Amino acid sequence: MDIHFENVMPHPLASIEHSSDSIWGSKVSLKGGHKILLNASSGKGKSTFAMTVFGIRTDYDGIVRYDDRDIQSFSVDEWVQIRQRKIATVFQDLQLFHNLSVAENLLLKNQLTDFKTEQEIKNLLAVLEIDHKWNDSCGLLSMGQQQRVAIVRALCQPFHWLIMDEPFSHLDERNSVRCLEMIAAECDAQKAGFVLTSLDDDERFPYDYELKL
Repeated sequence: MDIHFENVMPHPLASIEHSSDSIWGSKVSLKGGHKILLNASSGKGKSTFAMTVFGIRTDYDGIVRYDDRDIQSFSVDEWVQIRQRKIATVFQDLQLFHNLSVAENLLLKNQLTDFKTEQEIKNLLAVLEIDHKWNDSCGLLSMGQQQRVAIVRALCQPFHWLIMDEPFSHLDERNSVRCLEMIAAECDAQKAGFVLTSLDDDERFPYDYELKL
């Protein structure tokens, strides 16, 4: 699935000056299966991008399309299916249930599609060295541990695209690389693409290309 931006300009960002290579106000296509870095300074709309692609924000001019379909034409039922099977996300605020355990957060998500076995989920946690937190409340984890849980949760579903908004902001270099390698492997297995937003250039991974806001 390709995602197309056609002269999209979020209303809150319309008064801000954007560079000539910004995706805002331009025609840009995100080709399915590609691994993309979206680089922008603070306040340029990284979170707005993620929420727009996911259909949460509709306060923009222009058109966003999945393949040939304007996303504002989707019904509620269609959005449910899209968010369960086509678009996975890691938002900046993570959206974990802090009063639930790591296991409960992950298994609740997985029950929507039964995409992974419980052991497969535990294996992903082990790769990120947080499998020992299985029964711990998410609210008691460090921010870096919470980010890793949110990343694993996003992988507990089938998807064409994984949209991540600064997912490594509380992780050190070693853990960031581990996460990137795991994400890339999961995307390759599904022939899916990802978009990772970042404040800076990121040379930790051979992205297919970089976009700017």
